Amino acid sequence: MAIVVIGGHSRSVGKTSVVAGLIAALPEYRWTALKITQYGHGVCSSNGEPCDCATADHTWKITEENDRSGGSDTSRFLVAGAQKVWWVRTQQGRLAEAMPTLRKRFGEAENVIAESNSILKFIRPDLYLTVLDPAIKDFKASAQEFLDRADAVILHDSDPAAWDRVSLKPVAKHPLFRIHPPPYVTQQIVDFVKTHLTP
Repeated sequence: MAIVVIGGHSRSVGKTSVVAGLIAALPEYRWTALKITQYGHGVCSSNGEPCDCATADHTWKITEENDRSGGSDTSRFLVAGAQKVWWVRTQQGRLAEAMPTLRKRFGEAENVIAESNSILKFIRPDLYLTVLDPAIKDFKASAQEFLDRADAVILHDSDPAAWDRVSLKPVAKHPLFRIHPPPYVTQQIVDFVKTHLTP
């Protein structure tokens, strides 16, 4: 079983599009796809809605996606051809509580592709790609924490970076794939992934 993780420095940089693109380009891997969402205080992990539940309640939930309309990120994974799709929702910093269940799901999968940075605290994937868009100033702490573990960078070809106190030195010598969305996944990216997942 291969595990691929797609991370990124912020929302709206194209992580979901990269995951969906790889699923569609590599159907022979019969992917099980995961999207991991961590909510801040006051949002329930059970349904993603505002909540005043006690800290011990609703700290995490995993649901299987069955909607093939393409209207949500996880639905897009199904439309792209994933065999199974799981949406993992946790309170911020509580992903560890969901990991035993996630590991069981991994055991049932042929290959796993996950959209997340934070899962890197608990697993060592076969391949980790990070998506960076210089036009988006926000740079999550989790993306910065694991930047040195990226096997390659998918970089939006846009204006110079506006990131404060962020160094890209940890990935300076890593493969860099420039993209001009759409598309988010080029043949070079597909070939890179295949090369790294072939025994």
